Amino acid sequence: MSVVGQEREQQQEEERNREKGPARLSGRQVLVLTVLLVAQFMLAVDFSILNVALPVIGDGLGFSLPDLQWIATSFALSAAGFTLLFGRIADLFGRRRLFLAGLAVLALSSLAGGLATSPEMLLAARVLQGLATAAVTPAGLSLLTTSFPEGPLRQKALGLNGALMSAGFTAGAVLGGVLTDLLSWRWAFFVNVPVALAVLVVAPVVIKESRPAVRPKLDLPGAVTVTLGLLALIYGLTRAGEHGWGSGPALVWLAAGVGLLIAFYAVESRAAYPLVPVSVLKKRTVAWGNTAGLIAFLTETSLVFLMTLHLQEVLGFSPLTAGLSFGVLGIGTVIGGSLAPRVIAATTTRTTLVIGGLLQAAATLSLVALGESRTGMWLLLAATFAGGIGNMLVIVGFMVTATTGLPDHEQGMATGLATMTQQIGITMGTPVMSAIVATRTGIPSGITTAILVNTAIVLAGTLTTVLFLRRTEGPRQR
Repeated sequence: MSVVGQEREQQQEEERNREKGPARLSGRQVLVLTVLLVAQFMLAVDFSILNVALPVIGDGLGFSLPDLQWIATSFALSAAGFTLLFGRIADLFGRRRLFLAGLAVLALSSLAGGLATSPEMLLAARVLQGLATAAVTPAGLSLLTTSFPEGPLRQKALGLNGALMSAGFTAGAVLGGVLTDLLSWRWAFFVNVPVALAVLVVAPVVIKESRPAVRPKLDLPGAVTVTLGLLALIYGLTRAGEHGWGSGPALVWLAAGVGLLIAFYAVESRAAYPLVPVSVLKKRTVAWGNTAGLIAFLTETSLVFLMTLHLQEVLGFSPLTAGLSFGVLGIGTVIGGSLAPRVIAATTTRTTLVIGGLLQAAATLSLVALGESRTGMWLLLAATFAGGIGNMLVIVGFMVTATTGLPDHEQGMATGLATMTQQIGITMGTPVMSAIVATRTGIPSGITTAILVNTAIVLAGTLTTVLFLRRTEGPRQR
């Protein structure tokens, strides 16, 4: 079937789904969704829970100041570098099996991190946590997309998933501050253990295994090139954020990452059993849906960094107060996640991406008026709330777009791509904005410049949606 024919069939299917009206979840689907959402929320919390506690951990275990960033970097490298590989492994060997194995590793590594007595032990635990995240996230998402058919049910599930993931990222900052202040930084690790164990007990009962009837061979050359390419790219971004974008080592690593990813594309075009078929990479919904997702995660997570910098370095708030102020962002993302399926049902995913992008851009741009007085807190709270709603409309639209039109046996690969996009966006945002802030003489001036760049990136992402998704989606599209 031609690409045009596939797109027409997809549009007709979307129209049939709309005509059916709102769908309701069965009792079993509610249980499946609850288990998967709890796991995804826990993973999202894990991304940010240590940010506030880093100085305390450094003092407690004897990290030098330059080495402190490796607590976050070691996690990001393994989480982003291996996610596409694990997404495909989930397709080949069983999604539930990989989901449960990853949760077991997460529980053990979290326990080890909480009991760490040296920097080396803590960093080893963080690497294992990252690997567990790289396994659980795409496996969980593919279990979600294969448990719910395309249309209203999947949109509702992905909306809730996106809202809780984004809220979890915000909740992690708050929870990290509370646990560190009231108990110990070690509880930022220990809190994962009972949650992971509870999911491990319940999941085998409510979630069915899913795997292909015929198991193809694993594309080892593709797996090696994409994993090494992503590791090099993420490490290069980290070095650029630490030493500047003109740093020689950073440029070398970035160039190596790009070169390996180009090699990966070449390998996939010739592989008998490709890790990611080139036909999938060329599909507009996959390519431009993931582009929208990359920009959404890059801009919003880096905006949290910029506002944290503003609250602590400019306004003089404590880390705990700064973390608590992002509670309104979490509320905005929950509301955005619940609204997104309704907006998609009433319009199209393309329209939802555009509305969300414009709302996020407007909210972000308003932050240039913050100033250096605490009276600007009301603007910050209102803007982050509205921006959270817009950002979540984009994230849910991205997840629906990037996983639509693919058969069940490729959902692990599709969600692996989406998870990789998420991880790279989260990892890339802070180094990019940090480098922009560093180009200015004062922190307030640097933050203002970074906010303007952040807004421009959001608008650029919205423009790509308008230009390149116009013929791929939506029976109501004109």
